[in-house]
Order: sequence, then structure tokens, then C-alpha cells
Amino acid sequence: MTGPHRAAVLGSPIAHSLSPVLHRAAYTALGLDDWSYDRFETDEAALPGFVEGLDSSWAGLSLTMPLKRAVIPLLDEISETASSVEAVNTVVLTADGRRVGDNTDIPGMIAALRERGVEKTESSAVLGAGATASSALAALSEICAGTVTAYVRSRERGDQMRGWGERLGVDVRIADWAEAEQALRAPLVIATTPAGATDALTASVPKAPGTLFDVLYEPWPTGLAAAWAARGGAVVGGLDLLVHQAVLQVEQMTGRTPAPLAAMRQAGEQALAAR
Repeated sequence: MTGPHRAAVLGSPIAHSLSPVLHRAAYTALGLDDWSYDRFETDEAALPGFVEGLDSSWAGLSLTMPLKRAVIPLLDEISETASSVEAVNTVVLTADGRRVGDNTDIPGMIAALRERGVEKTESSAVLGAGATASSALAALSEICAGTVTAYVRSRERGDQMRGWGERLGVDVRIADWAEAEQALRAPLVIATTPAGATDALTASVPKAPGTLFDVLYEPWPTGLAAAWAARGGAVVGGLDLLVHQAVLQVEQMTGRTPAPLAAMRQAGEQALAAR
């Protein structure tokens, strides 16, 4: 493919997405002067028309909520990783016009944990049961040797998490959200909840905590992350996840490896600090 190369992030709402900052920083560091990366407010109804309208200048798409499942019928192929959680966050448009879907959130989680020295864990706790929680279970299927306890607010969500566990080969135990303070004793805690949902747990952080992976990046630090760090525990944040999954997207879309992790992280940190 010659000429300009285009990529973008789609979703709704999309105005606060950091993806353009991260991808543009990568293009600058890699000397890809003819590459551009934009954001488009796109809901499920508008997605098919958007995808059909892409021409040969397009290299790829990043997808956020609510499009990660809606895009699947529009693709020619999806990876095993994306299929395992029925969620696509990356579409690569090949030279022969095929649309190939992948999920970089899962390997991004594993890479972010590995960067902080977490290669394996004997057990883990997951706070929440939304779409990100299923990606967390998929990541844990690679690194957790024992039981994952999921703390959820409803029986329906518990059934969903148990179903994902069976599908992914993870031993999932369901616990009520009212017992969530017990989650903090696990060697690895993954918080997948919206802003403010874990604030009430800050007083329950143990004296010698393990590792907390809080998938939020704004506001940062969350109350739980701040309390965790104050106790000397290791903290992995949402920006770590965002950068690591974006690194994999850049590599897939541009064909250039390795993507510039440090430059992308710095750009993300600067953008958040400016908000």
C-alpha cells in the first residue's frame, strides 16, 4: 500500500479516548510521516456503514464500547484470542481487502503484569463482571494456577462469569459484592469496576498487599490504588493496559516492531496530566 495510511478509534462516547495520542506518538517515533490516526463517534447502528465505506488507504481500526461485539459479523476472520471472549478491539485491513479482528486487551493485560514482575499467580480475585472482567479471566487463564474469585452484584452476573470461566478453562468461584473486602487478600486483585465503585474498600487494604491491577486511568490514582500504594503494594494501572494493548495494535497495523512503548507511555502521561 502506497500513499497516506489511515487508522482510527471508533466508539461512543469517544471524545476522551487517549488512543489518538498513543498511536500518533508511535507514528512520530517510527518516522511514519504519512500515517494519521483519528477518532470517530460511532454507535452500533452506524458501524456497518462506516466499515463498508473504508477505502484502500485504511490500515486499521481500534474499537471501544459499545462496538467490540457488534463488529464481529462485519469481519472476514477473527483471532482465537478475540473469539475466546467474543470481543474485538482491533481490526487490521489487509492489502487484499480482508478485515481481520483481534483482541489486544488480553495480551496487553498479561504484558502490563509481566512488566511489574507478575508472571504467575497461585490465585486471584476479580472485582466486577462486565466486558473487561471477561478479558481479565482470559488473561488469568494464562497466568493463574488456581482459583479466581469473582465479586459480583447480581446472580445473573455471577452466572455470566462462571460461564466465561468454563469456556476459558478457569476455575471461577463467585462471591457477593458485599464480601469484596476479602478480595484484597488475594495475591493478585484485578479491579474492572467503574470509577468510584471500589472507594469504600480503601480502608480494608491489608498491611502487606500483593498486586493490584486497576483498569481505570482517569481519574488516577483511584482511591483503592492510592491506598494500595501507600501500603507498599504493587499497582498496575489502566494507562499501563492502554499502552500495552496499543503497542500491539500499532505493530499489527503498521507491520513495524517493536512499537515504541516508552514514547507512547510518555505521551499518554502528558495528555492525562494536561486534563
